[in-house]
Amino acid sequence: MNDTRTLFDTHVHLDRLPDGLDPRLEAEQARHAGVGRFLVPGVDPRDWLKLLTVVATVADALAAPGVHPLAADRWCSATATRLESLLDRKGVVAIGEIGLDGTPGMPPAASQERALRKQIRMAAGAGLPVILHCRKATGRLLEILRQEEACRIGGIWHGFSGSIETACAAMDMGFGLAFGGPLTWPGARRAPQVLKALPADRIVLESDAPDQAPAPYRGQTNRPRYLSLIAERVGALRDWTPEQTAHITTTNALRLLKFA
Repeated sequence: MNDTRTLFDTHVHLDRLPDGLDPRLEAEQARHAGVGRFLVPGVDPRDWLKLLTVVATVADALAAPGVHPLAADRWCSATATRLESLLDRKGVVAIGEIGLDGTPGMPPAASQERALRKQIRMAAGAGLPVILHCRKATGRLLEILRQEEACRIGGIWHGFSGSIETACAAMDMGFGLAFGGPLTWPGARRAPQVLKALPADRIVLESDAPDQAPAPYRGQTNRPRYLSLIAERVGALRDWTPEQTAHITTTNALRLLKFA
């Protein structure tokens, strides 16, 4: 598990690929592109069984079951009990993806915040990191992370697109920052600037497949093997060789997920 010569995809929905895409085949193709590990986050409690089944059938795949903000209305005592029962399962290494989303049509903020706080506390009790999701709610998410002392557990901020100030606030609480397809899109400005300014030990990679495909596949189904394109962009921005990019970002992922 501690081999750092291959890339670590810290956010890939192998359980939510479009019909016709076999997770095992997609993972195998990714391995041929230099991707050696996969972290599969949860979204909806109704899909946790499928998530764990997929992870069990894909070599070097790990799970982070959790309740995404879009499913926050499903949080209840039964869901909490069920999630807690999954945390000692083989291959479960984090709770995710959890957070806040201010996009129109999402569950009420109060529901999202309740689910977020409960899951942070559960992660702290289990000694597990969390995988964060945030959209249009950065200030409030940072406030809750501080209130809940999320620095006790840290984790990974998925799909980071914030400012350097937000990055510093997250890093102060022990979080690494994951960069994916949007970093490669023509016209991307802030993400490349932030990436270049970060300490090397806080940068990790993610595909977010089947969403957020990198250039030149933007708008198409994202595939796990496209993580290599994101790694190339990170290496170019940081002036790292492919070997350095793999070693640095995978070492960071292993540390943030408490393998090292």
